[in-house]
Amino acid sequence: MAEKKPKLHYPNGRGRMETVRWVLAAAGVEFDEEFLETKEQLQKLQDGNHLLFQQVPMVEIDGMKLVQTRSILHYIADKHNLFGKDLKERTLIDMYVEGTLDLLELIIMHPFLKPDDQQKEVVSMAQKAILRYFPVFEKVLREHGQRFLVGNQLSLADVVLLQTILALEEKIPNILSSFPHLQEYSVKMSNVPTIRKFLEPGSKKKPPPDEIYVRTVYNVFMP
Repeated sequence: MAEKKPKLHYPNGRGRMETVRWVLAAAGVEFDEEFLETKEQLQKLQDGNHLLFQQVPMVEIDGMKLVQTRSILHYIADKHNLFGKDLKERTLIDMYVEGTLDLLELIIMHPFLKPDDQQKEVVSMAQKAILRYFPVFEKVLREHGQRFLVGNQLSLADVVLLQTILALEEKIPNILSSFPHLQEYSVKMSNVPTIRKFLEPGSKKKPPPDEIYVRTVYNVFMP
């Protein structure tokens, strides 16, 4: 019997679910989505005890209803061999992912800022990426000379870093200009067959957030 496809519950936009979509796609896993558009849909999930902490993202997978973005990512990564081959590798991957998710969180929250603050925040994001985060990964790639960040195989760390790089490049196209290893890495990662497919038009990758997405999020989540 074919495995049931995972089902993702979230509004039709990137937000915190986009990393889950990326990791499933990188693992070559097809998935279905149920988009939340109204407060009532969220209420129904909450009333039916489908959300452990009353929050989405929620992913139905392998008979479970998983919540908490990082827990979801860990489960998928572990199941599909994207989480290293031993405890040391796994911890390294986890550290890289946690750092990168801190940067990604700034990008996720950006569309919800006041217009005046959005431009300031782009400058702040660029500074954090260029001064704090990208030098770390540039050094890792330069020193071990391998294609992937950890253990010379694709991992959750690669997927989250590529997602973050591409999302930043949408706002600041030359953000990698002083990071030659990351430039090369970004091209190589984008050409991993499952990822390349996800980056092509018509995939379930979501476009940059627009006013409609922002309005939907307010409709669903704001009291």
